[in-house]
Amino acid sequence: MKKNILIALCLITIGFACNNNPYKATNKVYKQQVKNYLATIGSIPEQSILNDTIPPSPYWVGTTNFGIRKPSYVIIHHTAQHSTDQTLKTFTLPRTAVSAHYVIGSDGKVFQMLNDYFRGQHAGVSRWGNQLDMNSSSIGIELDNNGFEYFEQAQINSLLVVLGRLKKAYNIPTSNFIGHGDIAPTRKNDPNWRFPWKQLAEKGFGLWYDEVRDTVPMHFNHITGLRIVGYDIKDTTAAIVAFKRHFLQDTTKGMTPYGKEILFNLQKKYF
Repeated sequence: MKKNILIALCLITIGFACNNNPYKATNKVYKQQVKNYLATIGSIPEQSILNDTIPPSPYWVGTTNFGIRKPSYVIIHHTAQHSTDQTLKTFTLPRTAVSAHYVIGSDGKVFQMLNDYFRGQHAGVSRWGNQLDMNSSSIGIELDNNGFEYFEQAQINSLLVVLGRLKKAYNIPTSNFIGHGDIAPTRKNDPNWRFPWKQLAEKGFGLWYDEVRDTVPMHFNHITGLRIVGYDIKDTTAAIVAFKRHFLQDTTKGMTPYGKEILFNLQKKYF
């Protein structure tokens, strides 16, 4: 009897929690959009895709050798909003047209809002190296932070767990854990200069420089160095600021001798 009562109470609790989910309506929209995409992906391509000057193939031939596209970058953001709940609402309003795969609260709570294999809308106009469409190749992680605060350790601890799972699941290279400000230096500055990139790099997520470094040669071109690391150098001032924010926790303009030393070390160490 006691066991039956306990089961009933558990079911009531689960049902109550589900009924009080403030995102029930948008969750239904998510599920419907997933069904629509699955239907498109699972359909057999029509044989009329070619124009009239090319003879159509007589039948459909499906290859047996394929897989699902996997992310190869992780882009870290700060939300620039004032609470996790505010961000969740923002990402469930169609008119905002923005989203992320994960939102991590300052208390360490992790909300996964999008399947890793789907394309989020978090990067916008951006570039890293020769990769021009970062949304199509990356996972976006938003950290609850208004852009003017240090990040809570509970939040960073949760982030490290998520990054570890993503790196293992998709074999993401160490160098491909970067910030929104790195890939969009003219528009964005997140995560802000207070973000602990060194702590992440020590765990295998992102690049970092050596404490002992060689002297920078006279012929070293720091603009070329920025491009080699991955920065878009179309706006060299913005690229320098982005680099200094990430590696020097400095938001001033202009490359310094110390900045060149760090950049030369990174280029020599990893590229």
